[in-house]
Amino acid sequence: MSTAHRAVPRTAPARTAPAVTGPTPPSWCADPYADALRTGRGPLFLRRADGWLLPLDVERWCARADETDLGVVEHCEGAVLDIGCGPGRLVAALCARGGRALGIDVSEAAVAHTVGLGGQALHRSVFEPLPGEGRWGTALLMDGNLGIGGDPYTLLERVAQLLVPGGLLLAETAPVDIDERVQVHLVHAADNGSGRAGESDSGADEGPFPWARLGTPALLRHAARAGWRAAGQWTAGGRSFVALRSRDHGRDHDRDHGLDRTTRSSAEPPNSTAVISSQRAANPSPESPVADA
Repeated sequence: MSTAHRAVPRTAPARTAPAVTGPTPPSWCADPYADALRTGRGPLFLRRADGWLLPLDVERWCARADETDLGVVEHCEGAVLDIGCGPGRLVAALCARGGRALGIDVSEAAVAHTVGLGGQALHRSVFEPLPGEGRWGTALLMDGNLGIGGDPYTLLERVAQLLVPGGLLLAETAPVDIDERVQVHLVHAADNGSGRAGESDSGADEGPFPWARLGTPALLRHAARAGWRAAGQWTAGGRSFVALRSRDHGRDHDRDHGLDRTTRSSAEPPNSTAVISSQRAANPSPESPVADA
């Protein structure tokens, strides 16, 4: 987003000690991920130690925001922090609607792609100091980004520090009931003709890093333990979403913003499983966390 005040820096070369300790997965900075973002296509996978592969939906991440993404954008309030913004499709969507947002990502390629779309993004981990801490209206954890750091409770505590009291977290959950914390590798893989994907010769690997996968029931359990309140949940396009409040904000407020405790579903065909993602700000006020970056 363009700003009427001080622009958000497009990179953050200086890395200081994190306010909350947490891992920065090295593999999201590796060549396979950067190459996939540059080309806009995979195949790219997270691989568990037992060889199981989780496909990453690179093509969807690099495309324009679809109807399901725009439904998430509709729920956003105030200045938006997109955690693990990926190539920036949500940043661009918020910008197009006159929203104020900032994307953060540990991948330089993701930050560059977001900036190339006209968005604002910082090369930074969520566990490092961030601009506007305690003043963001909405935080996003889309495309599997609940997995960041492999410790959902620690991640939820960190996000609560970033939001205003009563701030909104919009999170995408796995479409199955799962609560998994594992070590994974990021691999660039190809089908070997047997129906199984095998690691290709071009796949680089910087070693395992912690990741988590949460379905909606698991997220609600972790959120309640961390002091969050459920504000709504829905499904669309084969994807599942949960809205959480960092403080009790009242049911009337949630109802006014289209958030309630019911689950809605669409007739759209399911999309591929995914794990990472994107967002931006226009004319923020001097009090805006975007303006302060």
